[in-house]
Amino acid sequence: MAKKQRLSGAERRVQLMEVGRSVFAAHGYEAASIEEIAQKAGVSKPIVYEHFGAKEGLYAAIVDREMDNLVARMSESIAQGTPRGRFEAAVMAFMTYAKEEPAGFAVLTRDSPNDEARRGLTRVIDDLAQRVGDIFQSEFERAGYNPKVAPIYANALVGMVTQVGQWWAAEGRSFSIDHVARHVAALGWMGLRHLPKDPASPTTRNGPKRR
Repeated sequence: MAKKQRLSGAERRVQLMEVGRSVFAAHGYEAASIEEIAQKAGVSKPIVYEHFGAKEGLYAAIVDREMDNLVARMSESIAQGTPRGRFEAAVMAFMTYAKEEPAGFAVLTRDSPNDEARRGLTRVIDDLAQRVGDIFQSEFERAGYNPKVAPIYANALVGMVTQVGQWWAAEGRSFSIDHVARHVAALGWMGLRHLPKDPASPTTRNGPKRR
């Protein structure tokens, strides 16, 4: 009988995170147990504690890794191209992550056990909104809008995409990712194209003021 290959410390850590991700995604943080994670990984509970300190530490490490994955995908998608092309690519990247990494997406969007882990998706949204906001700021300035309000629209649009991603993962799978992403991108982009210069101005309620 062949001997079981011994994993290095780094390899064991990756394995435990993979197993932990699937267990947390399936059961949520509270219902998941170190016992189940250890059993599925073929190790004893002390090995899990040795690498992550506690269940909370393992969960936070998984959240950080998934967050880095998603941010990397989104950052690459908006690195070049026209403003509209970059926005559409960012929407597609987010939705594709929800499709390709369902366990990771579930971990990011579930209720989290503490403030540190709960910040996982919030940190993703903040980071993406900052990057999208940088694009919007330059485009707003070029089009004669106040560039200082760009973060408002960036956060609104990133939040919209996040909510749609959660809906698709839960009950919208009868629609393809490509179909959903194109609708979301169209809604967001058309809204940006028709922004009034000053939404607070009474003249914007009935169209531009005639001169």
